[in-house]
This record gives sequence, structure tokens and C-alpha cells, in this order.
Amino acid sequence: MKLKQLICISVMLLLFLTACQNNDYSPKPRAYFRIEFPEKNYKTFIQPVPFSFKYPTYAVVEQDKSRDAQKDWFNIHFKQFNGFLHLTYYDVSGKGEYNEMVEDARKLAFKHTIKASAIDQKLINYPDRKVYGIYYAIEGNTASSVQFFLTDSAKHYFRGALYFNERPQYDSIAPVINFIKKDIDTLISSFRWKN
Repeated sequence: MKLKQLICISVMLLLFLTACQNNDYSPKPRAYFRIEFPEKNYKTFIQPVPFSFKYPTYAVVEQDKSRDAQKDWFNIHFKQFNGFLHLTYYDVSGKGEYNEMVEDARKLAFKHTIKASAIDQKLINYPDRKVYGIYYAIEGNTASSVQFFLTDSAKHYFRGALYFNERPQYDSIAPVINFIKKDIDTLISSFRWKN
């Protein structure tokens, strides 16, 4: 019986001594889930609309069903990331309407200045296809992190805006935004007017 007590006391003493050796404990920060990105593959969006483009195979193009939606409005749904690229198309009837749409795109992008840490603008210029526009990369805890518009400067106007159905936390979704930005770049570089 004494041997069992001696072993038990020895084990408890050993555990007590090893547990007290590490006095520099600090709590671990909260972590985010590991994100598995799909392989980049694209297919062509072909509908009876005045444009075509390539979009990723892991996304779904859906008709916009919002209350004010028009027939040539679509959403590219990135289901895995709970995000949408809202796409709108307008026929342009004149220079005044065109200037108004370009100004609206600028206002919509810069509406995020309150929460944005930076807004970078990049000109889009493919004269061989008559595709021109501006790409807005918006950094920070904003509702939209990418917006752009494409036009032929005469009769077509196409606009895109990326949104997530999540509270904006730029640090946590930055890898997803960077991943989808490459898809948006592919959409823009493959964009064609049909007439």
C-alpha cells in the first residue's frame, strides 16, 4: 500500500513541477478558417445580349432579380465565398447620358471614401475592341472592394461591382478579394461588344 501512495505522490509532484515551469503564457489570437481556392478555369458567357466575356467555372451567372433590375443585368455568384459581382448594362442614347453614367460610376466608387483606406483608379483601354473604362480598387472595410465600368464611348455602358454578403473585415477577406480580382481582370480582358 505504501508503494502505491509513493508512486501516486511522485507522479503528482512531477506533474506539479512540470506544469509550473512555463510562466510566460499568452493568449492566442483568433484565427480565420483556411480558405481552399479552386483551380482557375473559365468559360464564355454567351447570351442574347450586346456583350460577351469569360467568367470562372466555379461561379454561376444568374439573372438579376432585384426589384429595379433590367433584362441585361446579371450577377456572377461566387457561392463558395458568399460574394457577388453585380453586372449592369445600359444602352447609351447620347453624349449627355454617357457623361452622366461615367460620373455616377465615379460617385458610387468614391461613396466608400469614409471607410476606405485607399481608392486606386486604373484606366482600361482596349482600342482594338473599342473597350474603354475605369477600374476602381477600394481598400479597407468597405461594402465593395472592386468596381469598374466598360464602354465603347458611343452606345454601350457596362458596370460591375463586387460585394460580399458578410460584414466588411478587409483583413479576413483580403485573400478572397485578391483571388476574385484575377477573375475580374480576366472578365475585363476578354470582354467583347457584339455589335
